Amino acid sequence: MKKFNIRKVLDGLKEVSSSTPSPHAGTQENNLLQETLQSEHFQLCKTVRHGFPYQPSSMAFDPVQKILAIGTQNGSLRLFGRPGVECYCQHESGAAVIQLQFLINEGALVSALADDSVHLWNLRQKRPAILHSLKFNKERITHCHLPFQSKWLYIGTERGNIHIVNVESFTLSGYVIMWNKAIELSSKAHPGPVVHISDNPMDEGKLIIGFEAGIVVFWDLKSKKADYRYTYDEAIHSIAWHHEGKQFICSHSDGTLTIWNLKGTGKPVQTITPHGKQPKDGKKPESCKPILKVEYKTTRAGEPFMILSGGLSYDTVGRRPCLTVMHGKSTAVLEMDYPIVDFLTLCETPYPNDFQEPYAVVVLLEKDLVVIDLAQNGYPIFENPYPLTIHESPVTCCEYFADCSVDLIPALYSVGSRQKRQGYSKKEWPISGGNWGLGTQSYPEIIITGHADGTVKFWDASAIMLQVLYKLKTAKVFEKSRVKEEKATPETMDEDPFAIQIMAWCPDSRMLCVAGVSANVLIYRFSKQEITTEVVQLLEVRLHCELNDMESPDGGGGGDQTPALATPGASPSPQTAGPPTHPSTSSNNSDGGNVPCLKVRSTPLKQSPGYQVELVVQLVWVGGEPPQPITSLALNSSYGLVVFGNSAGLAVVDYLQKTVLLNLGTVELYGSNDPYQRQPRSPRKTRQPSGGLCDINEGSATSEDRCKSPTSVLMSNTNLQQFYNGGGRGARMSRKLSLPTELKPDLVLLSVCPPRGANPLDHRDNSFSRSRSSSVTSIDKEAREAITSFHFAETFARKGDSSLTPCLHVGTSLGSVLAVALNLPPAGEQRLLQPVIVSPSGTLVRLKGSILRMAFLDATGSLVPPAFEPWYEPNALADGEERDRARKRRPVSVSPSPSQELGECQYAVVCSEKQAKVIALPSQNCTFKHSITETSFLLRADVVAMGSGLCVACFCANGHIMTLSLPGLRPLLDVNYLPLTDMRIARTFCFTNLGQAMYLTSPTEIQRITYSQDTCENLQEMLGELFTPVETPEAPNRGFFKGLFGGGAQSLDREELFGETAAGKASRSLAQHIPGQGGMEGMKGAASGVVGDLARARIALDERGQKLGELEERTAAMMASADNFGKHAHEMMLKCKDKKWYQL
Repeated sequence: MKKFNIRKVLDGLKEVSSSTPSPHAGTQENNLLQETLQSEHFQLCKTVRHGFPYQPSSMAFDPVQKILAIGTQNGSLRLFGRPGVECYCQHESGAAVIQLQFLINEGALVSALADDSVHLWNLRQKRPAILHSLKFNKERITHCHLPFQSKWLYIGTERGNIHIVNVESFTLSGYVIMWNKAIELSSKAHPGPVVHISDNPMDEGKLIIGFEAGIVVFWDLKSKKADYRYTYDEAIHSIAWHHEGKQFICSHSDGTLTIWNLKGTGKPVQTITPHGKQPKDGKKPESCKPILKVEYKTTRAGEPFMILSGGLSYDTVGRRPCLTVMHGKSTAVLEMDYPIVDFLTLCETPYPNDFQEPYAVVVLLEKDLVVIDLAQNGYPIFENPYPLTIHESPVTCCEYFADCSVDLIPALYSVGSRQKRQGYSKKEWPISGGNWGLGTQSYPEIIITGHADGTVKFWDASAIMLQVLYKLKTAKVFEKSRVKEEKATPETMDEDPFAIQIMAWCPDSRMLCVAGVSANVLIYRFSKQEITTEVVQLLEVRLHCELNDMESPDGGGGGDQTPALATPGASPSPQTAGPPTHPSTSSNNSDGGNVPCLKVRSTPLKQSPGYQVELVVQLVWVGGEPPQPITSLALNSSYGLVVFGNSAGLAVVDYLQKTVLLNLGTVELYGSNDPYQRQPRSPRKTRQPSGGLCDINEGSATSEDRCKSPTSVLMSNTNLQQFYNGGGRGARMSRKLSLPTELKPDLVLLSVCPPRGANPLDHRDNSFSRSRSSSVTSIDKEAREAITSFHFAETFARKGDSSLTPCLHVGTSLGSVLAVALNLPPAGEQRLLQPVIVSPSGTLVRLKGSILRMAFLDATGSLVPPAFEPWYEPNALADGEERDRARKRRPVSVSPSPSQELGECQYAVVCSEKQAKVIALPSQNCTFKHSITETSFLLRADVVAMGSGLCVACFCANGHIMTLSLPGLRPLLDVNYLPLTDMRIARTFCFTNLGQAMYLTSPTEIQRITYSQDTCENLQEMLGELFTPVETPEAPNRGFFKGLFGGGAQSLDREELFGETAAGKASRSLAQHIPGQGGMEGMKGAASGVVGDLARARIALDERGQKLGELEERTAAMMASADNFGKHAHEMMLKCKDKKWYQL
């Protein structure tokens, strides 16, 4: 014991880095176990981002390349091509993207941001990068326009001026359209910001400019003056041309559309109020909401389309946002689920002076992307092939599985394909640009997401793509809640009572177990046949532990513990009284106060092919108090057991016999060796939290508040964002809480609810600022020792055992790992008749901080996988042979090889929030130990298999991602990747095999990363190509008579007009040019293979071509200057030819 205490003291003083082998076995183990993983096998990089762009703000479409770009309010760009071709980019400033413009069929994109900067993106590489940037200093950008096949970008500003930028060199032209020259001289009022710029479809030399105040100017670029001015008494939001260039249409703030003739009398030829009521007395229609955007598209064979957003009547309170399609005399109002951000009409031609022939409308909503088919009656929508429904209900938890069995994805797809909706357009998805990657590194990957409405979604994540496979609705198991129920009060109802909190999945047996926020556990089997369950099997469990707030730990314990501070009134007696716990296997055994949080349905349940409920386990209210949230969950298909725990204790359920095998408070697992002397206390009458993650604000909450949902938010002093975009839900607490400056959620971020029965916190020393170690700093915390992790394995249950037995290992929030031996009857019929004997076997090891992960290695250092039962069809015919064979089938278990000698046959790997240890079994000696962090704590740790070995992958709250070798616990990777700024990241971060990881980077997006060097090297080949060489369609034919008499489109030499020779240089103080990193620096993440070399060569050629183009322009300018000089010299010579010298 003294040895352990000395080591503990030294451990607090030593450096954080090295792993310390046990003295008696260190050199021997290093010689026996050769570790193959080295630091060069690890590299961290982002791979791909999936999901709907969070908070979208703008959109653009390339009609030739057929690529869609979406900008967001946080400065990110998402580019979409054909299904499976996606790309994510980010502006460094993080400012909102206010407008996007493609250089059509050029492989480039212009973005304008809210910080008054304009950027040119190169899309001809797999990871787009910025080539040029221009930052305006004196004026705010409000609107941009880039004509088709032009290199001159028009930029309108808040002051009403228009500047012109050469997109090749990203330099300003000296040509400026000033607002005071555009409007009439007699007008004294400022016209407001520029809201629209576009050139006449038939004359590139004429520009139409829309000002917010209601003034429209038709500007002649050559003569530098306004040809026509149009004035309306309502503000303008958008303008659209008829393709012949003789009419245009404006949308206004009063819900009207005005159509103007170009050479008209200054009044609109027609005024339309699409959603306004027309008075019979001929008065002006009533005012409506603003029409934010209108598009005017023509067809050869029929009436033109007018498509607009907004404009609804003010009396339509509660009506959903609408897109209106006006075609001839018909008007279709298409309701949307979310507010409309922007929309674009997809047309057959990119030329503005030809019949547009619209075929689809892309509608960007706040939380969805909808594409409407204009060619079919009823305007059906296209089935969206992108994985944009991750946030259909807010994500509450995630699991990630790589290198799964090859038959899993086809099985899930076969049952999920029957769930697809009908009524979609029969045409192919119109956004079809780009090409898929050529990477050969592919293995089955599955992501499982749990949601706030109780749904569980399975996703195929293979080959850096994402596709939904199957959707399970767990809420069907329960009765529908009645909103107007008399007993339903805000204190007893959760906003998301079906929310999924934890998931456990066995890929081999396909068994699924989920724990919900309402303290329920559902066990599912996978079946390919439909069944009807007459009665849903239900177990009700009383998991209740009442303890005094005071205890005095025994200072003589092993491990890293230290004596607790003495508490007044604490009993020094070493005796421990276990809390009374009573399992209840049916509702008949529950007393009047024992009620479940949700009611299981009593009517027959029709279960489609897929996951079908086998058993429901519910924790019931005890003594008027709700059950504590479930903090950990595990299942084992070979043993037929499910185990779950919370801050009160744990329960082991035999789902084959539908019985509760064990129902213990955490303290009872210790038996007489409990290092903390805890005493029972009387029940408390106050209402307690029933949720998971609590919303904790700096300061206090009212005493009547309580926790509600695991989807609530843990708030810090810096106002962390909500766990999901739930709309400002406040979680309620039963006591005042104060949070330390460092974010430290409790119970592995699964439950930060305070223990019941504690006095209101009036002092800082009783706050949530407990240190993450086994030393006692908050006695109230220690009384409520929560279960934080489980692990099933066949191992040595007790010290000195000579044979392997099935075991359950339990990890707690105080750093203890306790063993529970499992005595299983023989497989087959005996397993269903004889009971499973469960017996706690004492403490294995103690670590600092909550236990996060446990695993077992064999004598060679290989991972010992948990035993499992292979999947079989559970709904085979009763008289068939398959069911009998399935029942008699022995589970697959893992045993040591016969060649292994007695002695140290296994190694237990245990990782907590602070440190990791490797314990030799059955001697239970600590062979390796590593202190991971002293100043922070781990949020997630997983034992993962890389290509050539095992490692422990860790994600720390300070943003570091680390890997440790096994069994030696040598640090192999430590990268400061992502500081914890949001509880969502902590809740959803997952590691998996082969160097893959993921987390929810926003409420709607999944970010996948890799820490494998091999994957980083192959990533460039795996990514898709956005730009593909496509010929630009031919320009529309002018026709014989138009060519003869001067009709048709008029071209303009913009270079002559806007170039430096004619327009001069722009003011240097107006904007600053910033060279981009889109050249060779954009290829830093490229692979070193052939594809990477080709891509680098292509970028180099692009840069060389740009430089040659600039040189050619300069040469042409010099030649023009020389020609001008020669002309002037010749004129001077002719003038002076016949004059005498005295006449000069």
